[in-house]
Amino acid sequence: MPLSISRRELVKRAIAAGLALAAAGGGAGVLAQTGQSSPNAGRNFQARGNIRHSVAQWTYAFLTLEELCEVVNGIGFAAIDLIGPEQWQILKDHNIDCSMCNGAEISLVEGWNRPDLHSTLIGSYRSHIELMAQAGYSNLICFSGNRDGMDDETGLQNCANGLKQIMSLAERHNITVQMELFNSKIDHPDYMCDSSAWGIELCERIGSPNFRLLYDIYHMQVQEGDIIHTIRNHHQWFGHYHTAGVPGRNEIDDSQELNYPAIMRAIVETGFSGYVAQEFIPRRQTPDGARSDEERIASLAQAVSICDV
Repeated sequence: MPLSISRRELVKRAIAAGLALAAAGGGAGVLAQTGQSSPNAGRNFQARGNIRHSVAQWTYAFLTLEELCEVVNGIGFAAIDLIGPEQWQILKDHNIDCSMCNGAEISLVEGWNRPDLHSTLIGSYRSHIELMAQAGYSNLICFSGNRDGMDDETGLQNCANGLKQIMSLAERHNITVQMELFNSKIDHPDYMCDSSAWGIELCERIGSPNFRLLYDIYHMQVQEGDIIHTIRNHHQWFGHYHTAGVPGRNEIDDSQELNYPAIMRAIVETGFSGYVAQEFIPRRQTPDGARSDEERIASLAQAVSICDV
């Protein structure tokens, strides 16, 4: 259901505060720092057009999808990541793109490195590709799965053998299947696609322009670092980007170690035309320690502004 008047006003205040804080280079306590006298109050974000912005739905699950659509429209961008077919109509009703579709996978830990799962995965991905073609979407996520004792070479070849069987259909419908890179040090122990080198080798073996990597900046900073160098040298294999602060996977402001404006400039310099999706878990609190919806919405507005180079 649409936002109530009071809820809509909360969103407007939060967006204005987040944009003001981004301009000021501030950190925690958005509303306390900016107040209602912010020079950006009441103004919509005006994107420069170099970065196509999105946000991962699961990180803002305290909002309904309808509410998140209104927040996204209110900030001034037009895409949400990781939505399945059953909710696509909600996005269409709000003129929001599904920048990365999901729902074809079995799980993050049971993936394409398992030949015994190929039959199920191939059927599911083919069905999703057909649905996406009808809906007009172009990016579909996939996962390697965990090692479970499997060596990397065997996993590479298993993934390539399975994924090749859906590539002709993906190519026909101009849909890009993208495997996400995760860190296995902290968040996803034993995940196989945990390095850019492994993922790039998989892209080369599959040999299709419709298979690419979802380069998660947070995960790769934790796992291997060297973010800007990697983007500059291997950007042709990256079809989508995710963000979050390191350490902690929270806001991308000056409370964490990554220089997101510099990273975004490096992405722009490669000629990238896909999406950059915010995937941080908002933790910002009021000065008295409360975690309010208003503060968390402000974090999203701030993050989008930080990345808009």
